[in-house]
Amino acid sequence: MVMAVSQERSVRLGLWVLLVLGAGMEQVVEGCSCNPAHPQQLFCSAEIVIRAKVSGEKIVSPSNSSSPYMKMIQYEIKMIKMFKGFHKAKDIQYVYTPVYSSLCGVKLDSNNKAGYLLSGSMWSDGRISIGQCDLVESWDNLSLSQKKNLNYRYQMGCECRINTCYTVPCASTGDNECLWTDWLLDNSLNGEQARKYACIHRSNTTCSWYRGGNPPERDFLDMTDP
Repeated sequence: MVMAVSQERSVRLGLWVLLVLGAGMEQVVEGCSCNPAHPQQLFCSAEIVIRAKVSGEKIVSPSNSSSPYMKMIQYEIKMIKMFKGFHKAKDIQYVYTPVYSSLCGVKLDSNNKAGYLLSGSMWSDGRISIGQCDLVESWDNLSLSQKKNLNYRYQMGCECRINTCYTVPCASTGDNECLWTDWLLDNSLNGEQARKYACIHRSNTTCSWYRGGNPPERDFLDMTDP
């Protein structure tokens, strides 16, 4: 999984371009670094979330820059479904990402019309940017629960906070929080909670992990309960 608008949002750290004095050249000095984030956090922090197929790509660069590090990959897409961003865009034909992975650029398969879940932000000119710190994943790699959660459950929990547990003890700091323990239990950010659960509001205004299915009374997994 793979751009900073909220506390929960994955952020890209690093300086894009540094002019090296005396060398007469431009140099990338830091790579792409993203804060660990549950898929729901990436969904909630994104401006646009869509399902799309990639049909083509080409390299483009800003008209006012000749720097190779400012070049972008323009992916031509066919949007299948929009999950978030209805008020910002009606139809999206292109998404943009940096050419270099060190600048958080992502590589998509444009030869086989592969399907993807794409999330990102909208520039002031209306273009959509995607990167490694966004929710960018092959559609076929998503679990059934993740696909269902995209429709409404992730959105239902955008006011909840997901706290990543790295060590024990890992305690909740409030009723509006879910503890994400995949890294602690599985040494992975793509474990059961990431693939099968959404953190949503209960009727009593607290937040708990939710996994769809019957019976309803057993759908909640509250990691804060003893």
